Amino acid sequence: MKKSLLLLSVIIFGLMGFVRNNNPDSPYLNIDDLRAIYSNGDPSKWPKPELSELVDLSKFQDIGVLPAVPFPVDNAYSKEKAALGKALFFDPRLSISGQISCANCHNPELAWTDNLTRSFGHDRQNGQRNAMTIINTGYATSLFWDGRASSLEDQSKFPIQDPFEMNAHIDFAIDKIKNLKGYQTLFESAFVDKKVSLENVQKAIATFERTLTSGSNISKFDKFIKGNAKIYSDDEVLGLHLFRTKAQCINCHNTPYFSDNEFHNDGQTLFGTINEDFGRYLITKDKADIGKFRTPTLREVSRTGPWMHHGHFPSLIDVVQFYNLGNPAPIQQKYLGTKRDSLLPTTSAMLKKLNLSRDEEKALVAFLETLSTPIQRMKMPELPKN
Repeated sequence: MKKSLLLLSVIIFGLMGFVRNNNPDSPYLNIDDLRAIYSNGDPSKWPKPELSELVDLSKFQDIGVLPAVPFPVDNAYSKEKAALGKALFFDPRLSISGQISCANCHNPELAWTDNLTRSFGHDRQNGQRNAMTIINTGYATSLFWDGRASSLEDQSKFPIQDPFEMNAHIDFAIDKIKNLKGYQTLFESAFVDKKVSLENVQKAIATFERTLTSGSNISKFDKFIKGNAKIYSDDEVLGLHLFRTKAQCINCHNTPYFSDNEFHNDGQTLFGTINEDFGRYLITKDKADIGKFRTPTLREVSRTGPWMHHGHFPSLIDVVQFYNLGNPAPIQQKYLGTKRDSLLPTTSAMLKKLNLSRDEEKALVAFLETLSTPIQRMKMPELPKN
C-alpha cells in the first residue's frame, strides 16, 4: 500500500513538473507561466507559433505592437494635406446626389465602418460586400476585399465612381470641388502645384486615412505585451496562446497589423447561392483565385461586425465556431459534374477542424476583444463654401 502511494506521488509530482515547465515551447504551461512569458516585453521568448507548412516563412512576422504608419515618398505627410483629405472624406458633394460621403460607410464612432451587413449608397442601394474598417488601413498593401486597389491613393477613386456608392463620374466630381473657392485655398496650402486635380484629391484623402490608427499603446493587447501583466484575465491569456498555437489564427492573421495582406479562400464563396462571390478572381480572372479574399485586420475586430466579406456572421463566437469546424462549404458539392464544375472554389488547405473546446472558443473570443480600442470621437470638419 505504501509503495502504491509513493508511486502515485511520484507520478503526480512529475505531472506538476510538466505543467509548470519553464520551457516556453512546452504545451503544458499553465496560465501563470503564459502570463509571465507573454507580458515580459520580449516577444523572442514567446512560445513558437504553430504554423501551417503552407505559410511563407520569408513573409511571416509575429503579432506585436504596431510601428509608425508608413507614408509613401511621393505622398509625404503634412497637416495641410491631412486637413484637406478630412474635408473631402466627409464631403457628400463628391457624390452625384450630394448626399453620400466616404463617412457614410466609414463612421468614426462605429470603428470607421457602418456595422451593417452590407452598406447602402446611391438611391439607398445595397452594396455587394460588408464595409471594412479603415482604421490602420495605412498598413495594408492592397485595398478592398478583392485587392483591386494597390494603394490608398488608388483606392479613393473607386467609391466615387461606383454606381452602388457615390455614382459620380470622376471628372464631374472633381469639377464640383474646383468650383468651390474654399477648396481652392485648401489645395493651395496642401500642394506645391496648387492644383485641384484628381491626383491631389486622391493624395489628400489617402493622407488623412493614414492618420487613422489604433496607436501603439491603447488596446489592452498592446498594454499587456508591453508589461502590464495584470490587465489580462486568465481567459484572455489563454486566448492569446490559442491564437498563436492550437487555433491556428496566426497562419493568416500575423504581423502587428494582424493580417498577412494575402488572399485566401476561407470557404465563404457561397457558390450557387444568390450571394455567390468569387472574390479575387473577379479582378485577376485566374481560376486559382476563385473565392479568395484579402485577410482583414483583427485590430478593432470586436467593434467591426457583422463579420466576413458578406456580413453574415452576427457575433465573434459564430466566426470562431465556423473556423473550429474547418470552414465547411457543403452547398457547392451538388455542382460537381455540372457545367459550372470548373468554377468550383477550393477552400484553403490551411483550414481544418481545430477541435477547440467550448471554453477554448470562449477564451479565443475574449482575446480578440482585447484588440479593440475605445471609441474615437472626431470633430467634423467645416466644409468649404463657395
